[in-house]
Amino acid sequence: MKRINVVQVALFVMFALIMETYGLTRQAAAKTDWTPDSTIEIIAPAGPGGGWDLTARAIQRSVTEEKLVNKHVIVSNKPGGGGATGWTFLKGKEGNPHFLAVNSSLVLLNNLLGSSQLTYNDFTPLAMLTTEWISIAVKADSPYKSGTEVMEALKKDPGCMTIGVGPSLGNNDHLSFIQAAQKFGVDVSKLKWVVFEGAGGDVVMSVLGGHVGLVTTALSETLQQHKAGKLRILAISADKRVDAISEVPTWKEQGVDMVFPHWRGIMGPAGMTDEQVKYWDSVLSQMVEKPSFKTTVQNMNGQIYYKNSAEFKKFLTEANASLGPLVQQLGLQKK
Repeated sequence: MKRINVVQVALFVMFALIMETYGLTRQAAAKTDWTPDSTIEIIAPAGPGGGWDLTARAIQRSVTEEKLVNKHVIVSNKPGGGGATGWTFLKGKEGNPHFLAVNSSLVLLNNLLGSSQLTYNDFTPLAMLTTEWISIAVKADSPYKSGTEVMEALKKDPGCMTIGVGPSLGNNDHLSFIQAAQKFGVDVSKLKWVVFEGAGGDVVMSVLGGHVGLVTTALSETLQQHKAGKLRILAISADKRVDAISEVPTWKEQGVDMVFPHWRGIMGPAGMTDEQVKYWDSVLSQMVEKPSFKTTVQNMNGQIYYKNSAEFKKFLTEANASLGPLVQQLGLQKK
């Protein structure tokens, strides 16, 4: 009889331990499976109609229509300071994963150029989403047929041609060209730049009019003139050839180990938990695979260029380390 009681007690203790373990497991699962419990606000750090705004609204539309989130999603425009106004607002939402903001390389460059105290470390990187590649182009009757030929000419005489860029030095178009030129051994301090405040459109018109010998600008700005036979695109900053212009080689194919995306992404405030980051990783990785989102990005002259939160953080760290010394070397920091 005593033996039976001992067995019964042992079984009871084992059952209790199993139930306790099951309960803890369920609690851990519940803790891991975080989902939003209020409205999600995506901050576009610029006015309506620009790249940041269009990206924010593409995200809003996709996650809503595809039912990837279970709460209402709104977009709020907070322009000013080259993104700094909207990003400062996000910084004030520390630990709240219901607030997100679209970003770009300016989240790095604003700080490196001395125009903002904010850095990428003030936020939680969630995803790089899209890119637009950067091209260099000459007028169709130019003697230069490749990026390599241009760089060899500039290596011999950095002042042999003027280079158009806009809307300012220190942007992606400028820095990508500098990086490529340095790989070829060009003395970049002697390059002759002409800056156009009107950015892409004015830059392209300047080379078509013969006012500059070469331009560095977004592929979307040069593509149609290249197809029309008025410009010749010599190189693009992509990791592989672009379908729409498959005859044009990348810089990597021309001996420059460089990929330079003009990217847009999304970030949350600092202080997000691993579970919250995991949730947005899942949502955003699904979103970039949806045909509706891909079509929207293509209509914006972009391409999907996805990196998850861990990959995006690694990219930002490496880009910051690469661009910082370059900005200092060129003397572009505000005094």
